[in-house]
Amino acid sequence: MTLPDSAYRQFTPDMRICRVLNGMWQVSGAHGSIDPGNAVGSMIGYHDAGFTTWDLADHYGPAEDFIGAFRQQLAAAHGEAAVASMQAFTKWVPRPVTMSRATVERAVEVSLQRMQVQTLDLLQFHWWEYGNPAYLDALKHLADLRDEGKLRHVALTNFDTEHLARITEAGIRIVSNQVQFSLIDRRPEVKMLAYCEAHDIQLLTYGTLCGGLLSERYLDQPEPGYSTLNTASLRKYKQMIDVWGGWGLFQRLLATLKQIAERHERSIANVATRYILDKPSVAGVIAGARLGISDHRADNARVFDFTLSTADLDAIQEVTAQTRDLFQRIGDCGDEYRR
Repeated sequence: MTLPDSAYRQFTPDMRICRVLNGMWQVSGAHGSIDPGNAVGSMIGYHDAGFTTWDLADHYGPAEDFIGAFRQQLAAAHGEAAVASMQAFTKWVPRPVTMSRATVERAVEVSLQRMQVQTLDLLQFHWWEYGNPAYLDALKHLADLRDEGKLRHVALTNFDTEHLARITEAGIRIVSNQVQFSLIDRRPEVKMLAYCEAHDIQLLTYGTLCGGLLSERYLDQPEPGYSTLNTASLRKYKQMIDVWGGWGLFQRLLATLKQIAERHERSIANVATRYILDKPSVAGVIAGARLGISDHRADNARVFDFTLSTADLDAIQEVTAQTRDLFQRIGDCGDEYRR
């Protein structure tokens, strides 16, 4: 499998990424057990297929350790040049306490050791208590560590527009913010996209396929009960659908997406992903990878090199215009984690 040039984006001057990132939340334990050997072996397959960019976190179970083992196996199989062509974007999610230089540096050192690198490609910082302004201290220390070569770039995850602006106004250079963004959750369109476009900040998006609910598997199916949703992602995004407009309206959306998908000889997931990739400031979409369990590489590869028409977008808008306003009900990006 070879991905087209359109599958990649110059994310920063020194990093070219795949626009469909391999999400590693699924190895955290919330999606069932993962065999480490099978997981790391399957990572080689993703890389060989052109999916060279990984999204992970310090709290995603063994995810950072898997990256370290994967780098070793990739070097053994294909040489150091192959290792240089992959990217691993981790996160740091500390408790909201005083952020000294030593505290921040220790956290970065742990990730460096686990991932077996000398420099982190991207560290995405999360802070769930805005009432404690120490997040600015943490980010200033991260910026210093970036300048010293411990990491290449500083980024955020699940910050709202107001606090993203405060960080930017404090003179801290942020390259990206990771937020939930899908045909169900379009809150970034209210404020976030415009701010990011104006300040040269990119978005990495997750939840774009609602844990797999935006797929043919759930078309023309009765509303699933909680017990039948066997992953944390499915349960999380089913709750989002309930707030958005309910299962009946969701079925109308799936039927519309299916018609569009058939016109383009693609899947529902392809259409849902393409819709978000085409939004301004969106650098990439994170697709969950259940390593060693299931594999959607072939379908994900079909996301590229097709265009949604005006008629396609109008058909989607006809359905989504009937939904509830999630920005009013939940708040800006990431506010669901601060209630």
